Amino acid sequence: MEIIGQWVSPGTHVLDLGCGRGELLTYLKQTKDIRGIGVDLDFGKITDCVRRGVTAYQGDIHSFTRAFKDRHFDHVICSRTVQELSDPSGVILEALRISRSVTVGFVNHGFWKNRLDVLLRGRKPRNTVYTTEWFESRPSNPLTIADFEHFCTVRRIHIQRRAHLRGDWKTPCRHLPNLLSGYALYALTR
Repeated sequence: MEIIGQWVSPGTHVLDLGCGRGELLTYLKQTKDIRGIGVDLDFGKITDCVRRGVTAYQGDIHSFTRAFKDRHFDHVICSRTVQELSDPSGVILEALRISRSVTVGFVNHGFWKNRLDVLLRGRKPRNTVYTTEWFESRPSNPLTIADFEHFCTVRRIHIQRRAHLRGDWKTPCRHLPNLLSGYALYALTR
């Protein structure tokens, strides 16, 4: 949240796609005085947002974003969301249409502990991030830092900033991020 907070300008209009319980929007309201709205499919999470005083919409991200004109928002955030979407490319491109800047954060499946777990056990990683068996989890599109940067190149998306964090999701990772980074954040523009 701190890194995203550094990338969001005070007083801006922010959309959080896959907002969950609204913790990030609450943090940005308190620290940056933003005007924010969240969207999530989970009704229980939206209820938590409302309890926090966060404006939130329960529904599909695709149809929600289509309702806005170009550059309606100053900033769109997709933190731990893109890997859960049926059309991550479409959502990112739509987010770039309706905002000046998009922040995307995701778990790096290329992280060495995930690779080792698959290599040694031959099974889906199970750890503090992935606590469930494959049959208990939602569909996902696992991606790596190399995958995401390739996507940005192919789609001609400009990477304005990047932050790679080690497996603790706090300590900066400066070397070999596709192998040593557990979480990645990107600020994107067109």
